[in-house]
Amino acid sequence: MSGGQAGAVVIGASAGALEALNFILPALDAGFPWPIFVIVHLPPDKRSVLAEIFDAKCALRVIEAEDKEPVRAGTVYVSPPDYHMLIEDQETIALSNEDAVLFSRPSIDVSFESAADVFADRLVGIVLTGANQDGAKGLQAIVRAGGVAIVQDPQGAYARAMPEAALAACPEACVLPLPQIASHLSSLAT
Repeated sequence: MSGGQAGAVVIGASAGALEALNFILPALDAGFPWPIFVIVHLPPDKRSVLAEIFDAKCALRVIEAEDKEPVRAGTVYVSPPDYHMLIEDQETIALSNEDAVLFSRPSIDVSFESAADVFADRLVGIVLTGANQDGAKGLQAIVRAGGVAIVQDPQGAYARAMPEAALAACPEACVLPLPQIASHLSSLAT
């Protein structure tokens, strides 16, 4: 991670996401200095309550991202159902209803790649539990840009396919069990 400018975190999860995120987001303290973008595969036709659930449990503010939403440090942005969440620049989020990627909208790859373009070596990408390969290409883009890759230990994942695909794409990724991810993130941010 390069010093000086603020960083950011992108987290991708699918099957088993709620439980996995429960280990990470509530464990971050109110002083966590970076924005966090959370992309979870959700049914396109249902309202998501993820932001409400985690806003009640977390020291950080957790909101569902809106188009042209300003990016603020210490805020968690959750992708809304049926939209890709793109990080346009260090100040703005864009939502897109372009075609699904790997049958998913939101796509973890799309968000990770856009964030890597903006934050480069100041980005931490985290791939958690999930039942497809979404996130693997995006994590590769983060590593190519000089960012940090973290993958949930597949042995403890509810669904191993996503972390295994991420590790196959990024063998240099830091592999951690869920209870260690938040403290690792906090150490990277200081």
